[in-house]
Amino acid sequence: MYGSSNPEIVTSLKPDPAVKSVALTFDDGPSRVLPEILDILKQEDVPASFFWQTRLLHPERPWKRVLDEGHLIGTHTVKHKNLTALSYEEQYRDIQNSTLKIREITGAEPVYFRPPFGQFNDGTLKAARELNLKTVMWRVASMDWELQKNPEDLVPTVVDNLEDGAIILLHELQHTAKMLPELIRAIREQGYTFKLLDA
Repeated sequence: MYGSSNPEIVTSLKPDPAVKSVALTFDDGPSRVLPEILDILKQEDVPASFFWQTRLLHPERPWKRVLDEGHLIGTHTVKHKNLTALSYEEQYRDIQNSTLKIREITGAEPVYFRPPFGQFNDGTLKAARELNLKTVMWRVASMDWELQKNPEDLVPTVVDNLEDGAIILLHELQHTAKMLPELIRAIREQGYTFKLLDA
């Protein structure tokens, strides 16, 4: 579980007394696994938010399908550098370049930003603020990047830590895609619906 008292950092959805909900977010794409993930999300009627490294965002990637099917695209910087090792100016330029690339290729205006490795400092937050981006972290980490050999552990890792409004961290990985249908079913069995990040 991740928590932050900083009001600039989004870790949960806005409360909705009418329904229990969570948000799925996928980092580190757009990858070769993206079409498979999109197929599952479409079949299950689940919206998601994608935080992309723009070095991987080429015009031929299925970005149009992501937007057409109701998902969001946010920035995860250009090359996934640890921003805390950079000066404010370098951080600003990296985040700015990534948002420009998303806008140039997709025509969409990024609203959300997730710092690589979940690492940030005051300069990171200032740069995001200056670029009119909301910094998004998470409440529940699936730990999928450590579970390649035991992908079945992904579902209990998430479900055991669910709470209303939780933003869930996933990655565009093959074993994550494999477990995604089961994860979605398990979350629904706990009485949750799926929402996009709050605009």
